[in-house]
Amino acid sequence: MTGRFYQVYDVFTDEVLTGNPLAVVHDSAGLDDAAMQKIAGEFNLSETVFVLPAQNPAHTAKIRIFTPDYEMPLAGHPTVGSAVALVQRRFPDVSEDQEALIILEENVGPVRCGVKLTKDAAFAEFDLPKLPQQVAYNYDQIGIANALRLEPGDIGFENHVPTIWDAGVPYLLIPIHGLDAAGRIRINQEAMREIAPRIGHRQLPIYVYCRETTLRDSNFHARMFVSDEGTYEDPATGSATAAFAGAIHHFDQPLDGSLRLWLEQGQEMGRASRLRLELDIVDQKFTGGRIGGSAVKTAEGQLFV
Repeated sequence: MTGRFYQVYDVFTDEVLTGNPLAVVHDSAGLDDAAMQKIAGEFNLSETVFVLPAQNPAHTAKIRIFTPDYEMPLAGHPTVGSAVALVQRRFPDVSEDQEALIILEENVGPVRCGVKLTKDAAFAEFDLPKLPQQVAYNYDQIGIANALRLEPGDIGFENHVPTIWDAGVPYLLIPIHGLDAAGRIRINQEAMREIAPRIGHRQLPIYVYCRETTLRDSNFHARMFVSDEGTYEDPATGSATAAFAGAIHHFDQPLDGSLRLWLEQGQEMGRASRLRLELDIVDQKFTGGRIGGSAVKTAEGQLFV
């Protein structure tokens, strides 16, 4: 019996069983929406990607991204993982550095990805398909502290205050003082409903960040929580990183040129991840950006559907 080929990757890491796991189902033509949703539920990972023929023949492939419960218009670790999987499938035996530029059609639009393969590693980055936009939000410092089970004084640092940004997927971004506060977070789901508004079909996920880091060459430490019907933490969140780029530009006002930052996430979960964020600044305006990271294959097999 034959079936559809699938692979599982750990993304935003170069070490297996860390980072953010992703299932990639190749050759998905013929699967309808209901089947894709059921398969995503079967894998039960934060996201599953289905690879389809590109609608534009100049592009590499169309991908659809499903959580176990719904479809996403854009997600970072599925984009990075899919790009690596497609290029590794094209070049299965790499004895020297191999670079490729591919275009993935996602529900948010075409996404350009650069991939670099070496004998021992794979790295991909993608252009932000949409620049982050700020969404009006009047924050309640005491309410946010209560929702995170922190002290009000733990919320905010320097000129950073809680804001909402949307670069395809909206997030409530919450700055906190440091690693001690990051480690003390315990989500109060009832209080979360009071401080995280609903946009679209779900309550906003929250992205908590600080400048203090566990790794010397990281610029920010982050945690991301979904608290809608049940609470869970994500080990590496590219779409939140895209939104975070808006906060970086807004609060830090970087100088003209290309700013490269490294973000660490997932340490508290035992799924350490590293995400690279680049911002292009021209005349103090945010004109473009990229998100990148490594990916490593952990499994592959046949899906008999």
